[in-house]
Amino acid sequence: MVSTDDFRALTAFRLLVAAESLQCLWSLSLAAVDVYALLVKRSFRTPRATTIYSTGDWVTGALSFAAASGSAAMTTLINNDLLLCSENHCPTFMAATAMAFLSWFAIAPSCVINLWAAVYAVQRA
Repeated sequence: MVSTDDFRALTAFRLLVAAESLQCLWSLSLAAVDVYALLVKRSFRTPRATTIYSTGDWVTGALSFAAASGSAAMTTLINNDLLLCSENHCPTFMAATAMAFLSWFAIAPSCVINLWAAVYAVQRA
């Protein structure tokens, strides 16, 4: 999607790429923390850490959903209303938007479970 020549003209798709890049970095950093916790055989289930995980998941999840929604609106505008799909790369943009929604649906259970764990950890503390 970034390699197309008309990518820079559509701000919604730039936001989508930025949001999904941030989501990837957040997920990789959480994976690194998990691997470190396994290597040192220590649990990071403190109320503070759980709150940080939950907040990060909600922020990146909301940003991903907002970017996917904006990209879907732009794709619909280009395809249905302006009838400019022959001049743009609509199938590429549509596929990227669909994958963004699928990634958000994969993130949503993690957001809900981490929020539940954060509330439980804060109540016990």
